[in-house]
Amino acid sequence: MNTSEMKYKLVIFDWDGTLMDSSARIVSAMQSTAVLCSQPVPSAEAVKNIIGLSLDVSVATLFKQADANTQESIVYHYKDQYVNHDKTPTPMFAGAVDLLTTLKSEGYQLAVATGKGRPGLQNVLDKSGTEHFFVCSRTGDEAESKPSPDMLQQILVEMKLEAKDALMIGDTEYDLGMAKAIGMDSIGVSFGVHERERLMLQAPLTVIDSLGELKEWV
Repeated sequence: MNTSEMKYKLVIFDWDGTLMDSSARIVSAMQSTAVLCSQPVPSAEAVKNIIGLSLDVSVATLFKQADANTQESIVYHYKDQYVNHDKTPTPMFAGAVDLLTTLKSEGYQLAVATGKGRPGLQNVLDKSGTEHFFVCSRTGDEAESKPSPDMLQQILVEMKLEAKDALMIGDTEYDLGMAKAIGMDSIGVSFGVHERERLMLQAPLTVIDSLGELKEWV
């Protein structure tokens, strides 16, 4: 595709719930961690509601009654559970790799903005074999937690682009909210953790039901 015909120069993806179907593993690992740390076990709905936030913010939200040392312990054990012990499958969503391949071949630059920490993102990039698609990424331990637009602003500075040059794709109000805060276009996906109505409150261009539909908007 001729770059002069491209509406966007950069397409930024959230990871969990957008490119990778990982919500079940996140829930399982968080509930196992609660047991290990002798804390009340949060419901699946409560855990899904914090997906997308940075881990320290997620833990503080789910375990408000825990003191700082206990919350720190929960963070540590959650990382260990998710990476080393929990075996719940985390496949890429249908069409994800095909979409990334097509966008890159057409000249789009691709990035990731995720609540995962850097080690966690590197782990899933390695296991999914997708790191080569992305020119830039920001994680929850490198920026203010979503919905602060800090990680998007950092990406724009690194790529020497303006908000109008980029499109944010995500499955939560936190993803779309950070784009809205800086006037960046966004698109929601309906197959993640937040329902369509909740996503639409953040004024995305649209909410898509499959990743293949994204090609109609870039």
